[in-house]
Amino acid sequence: MSATTTRQPLVRWTGIISLVAGIVMIVAGAVTWGAVTTQLADENITVSEDASFLPGDDVNGPFSAYAQAEIINEHALAGSDGKTYAELDQDDPVRTTMMTASFLRASLFTSVVAYGVAALVMGLGLLFTLGGLALGKIEKQLGAAPAAATGDKAALDA
Repeated sequence: MSATTTRQPLVRWTGIISLVAGIVMIVAGAVTWGAVTTQLADENITVSEDASFLPGDDVNGPFSAYAQAEIINEHALAGSDGKTYAELDQDDPVRTTMMTASFLRASLFTSVVAYGVAALVMGLGLLFTLGGLALGKIEKQLGAAPAAATGDKAALDA
């Protein structure tokens, strides 16, 4: 390395670590998204035909999972005269139906949250990757700047 070239190891290593972390985050988010999609699809759930959106759609994504959770709530409330699980008497036979509906809704909402987290992780991974690439470019420019200022062609070619 020429005496006129100044390397920035902190910038370089921060860029490399950011790049690797970003790639890992993108892959992890995509794998999570795929796993949740596969699990939902394996359940063979179809959004009820009377749902306000995506009626008849297979539940295999965040929007269809949300749509099915909402229509489950509507059906359960219709069967309980608008009362929630907590509002029903302990010995009311509808209480079991409401409990099952609540469990199903919670499961579907968990998948919706998992999709959101996966999307967040992939988005942050993209930002980390771009930041790492930018730091790598900055580090090269910082190293070349002293050589360019002195006109040291050998250092610029290195």
